[in-house]
Amino acid sequence: MVNYSENEGKLYHIQCGKGDVGRYVILPGDPKRCEKIAAYFDDVHFVADSREFVTYTGTLDGEKVSVTSTGIGGPSASIALEELVACGADTFVRIGTCGGMQLDVKSGDLVIATGSIRQEGTTKEYAPIEFPSVANLDVTNSLVQAAQKLGMSHHAGVVQSKDSFYGQHSPEIKPVSYELLNKWEAWIRMGCLASEMESAALFIVGQYLRARVGAIFLVMGNQERAKKGLDNPIVHDTDSAIRTAVEAVRILIQKDKASK
Repeated sequence: MVNYSENEGKLYHIQCGKGDVGRYVILPGDPKRCEKIAAYFDDVHFVADSREFVTYTGTLDGEKVSVTSTGIGGPSASIALEELVACGADTFVRIGTCGGMQLDVKSGDLVIATGSIRQEGTTKEYAPIEFPSVANLDVTNSLVQAAQKLGMSHHAGVVQSKDSFYGQHSPEIKPVSYELLNKWEAWIRMGCLASEMESAALFIVGQYLRARVGAIFLVMGNQERAKKGLDNPIVHDTDSAIRTAVEAVRILIQKDKASK
């Protein structure tokens, strides 16, 4: 990997180096969520703040863990993953928000992605479009187990990753509305649970780097429920997703220790 950093001991974008992060890393998009997530760690300390990438490191059950923000979208998420793997991390839990697509995926629910539709551009520079974007089974199972343990309302299945937020929310005014609307309908008919912007890139880059990557999302709202006049409050509190992600990392740590 080429390193353009002025400090040879730090990766260019995230400004972290070997020993700065743990094997297990939680990946929110919003840098402001990092401190909130890090509050669940023991012995936590601030590591770096560079561009959209904020990093804290601490411990869970005696194991070194970190949280690093990725910003919005596949390009920055893939940069974070590449550089974190170069720093020594190998297991990642993406935590973010999404919009529900199936009518039973309600505001405040959690969605655990088993795979992601590659309706974005980043993954095309890693793998042919025929290659599926699939979450790591160990991480996914740990997220499901954590959600069950904590009594969280959750769904597990395929999500959609896109590059344009407003292409989803205002497709009818876009020059390619014919494609956006038709594909959205196809994803719904195929049972796609929710729409977000990073998981496809993270799953594909993780597969390429042989890193374990899973993803969990808070459902902020569901535009399909709104279209039908169904109850659709907008939920912003990500604490349920954060607590589930942290518990999933604890489960992974226990499983990894037991398998040694």
